[in-house]
Amino acid sequence: MAGHKTMNELQQEVDQYIGQFKEGYFEPLEMLARLTEELGELAREVIHVHGPKKKKATEEEKSIEDEMGDMLFVLICMANSMNIDLEKAHDRVMHKFNTRDKDRWTRKEEAE
Repeated sequence: MAGHKTMNELQQEVDQYIGQFKEGYFEPLEMLARLTEELGELAREVIHVHGPKKKKATEEEKSIEDEMGDMLFVLICMANSMNIDLEKAHDRVMHKFNTRDKDRWTRKEEAE
């Protein structure tokens, strides 16, 4: 689909997809396991691309982008199942970084 989507739109899109099925969302612990599994797959792709461990000829070709997409999907499923607004969660994290952690890192203009 073309264009940019808000986090709210992403959450709605996933909810509409999952809503088609009788099973609905998995339980939180199962989704946590799936998120962990996807993180492992992402780690494997990053190692193949940026690390010393290259793919075997028999291994399926996947991309870091695909693996991040899989992680995002599972994270959105988990948030939806727990009625968590990821946009609000993101806003709270950014507030924390812009207040409590504002002097934690060296700003570019200070480094020059």
